[in-house]
Amino acid sequence: MPLLDQVQKDMTAAMKARDEARLSALRMLKAALKKAEVDAMKPLDDAAEMQVLKSLVKQRTDAAEMFRKGGRVEQAEKEEAERRLIESYLPAAATAEEIEAAIAAALAETGVTSLKQMGVVMKAVQGKLKGKSVDGKALSDKVRSRLS
Repeated sequence: MPLLDQVQKDMTAAMKARDEARLSALRMLKAALKKAEVDAMKPLDDAAEMQVLKSLVKQRTDAAEMFRKGGRVEQAEKEEAERRLIESYLPAAATAEEIEAAIAAALAETGVTSLKQMGVVMKAVQGKLKGKSVDGKALSDKVRSRLS
């Protein structure tokens, strides 16, 4: 089932349950997906949908952090709840063991030993972890520590 259809179905369920917070987050998610679809002028493929979801998760994480710094805890909790909802549509996150194994395999495959060629390793690791949700910054930090 396409992601937009799934979100629409979940919106209907949230309306029936009178779950305003969930409904609001689902509407925001649907709007972001529709905007990306209109901008692309064609239906979104799975990779594009995941990219939209990842950017929304990052926005929610950053917003929650800023609200916490500003002393607005209730607003931060709302953002975190929205982030959890969006993450439920993402594929399962890669485990630490899977990430380490992918990094080791990529290093062995590419034979890279210097930080200058880190991009080659990152591309190989991301290829091995395709279909799993991975935080790019954390992955980059792990690869960097292995190469230095």
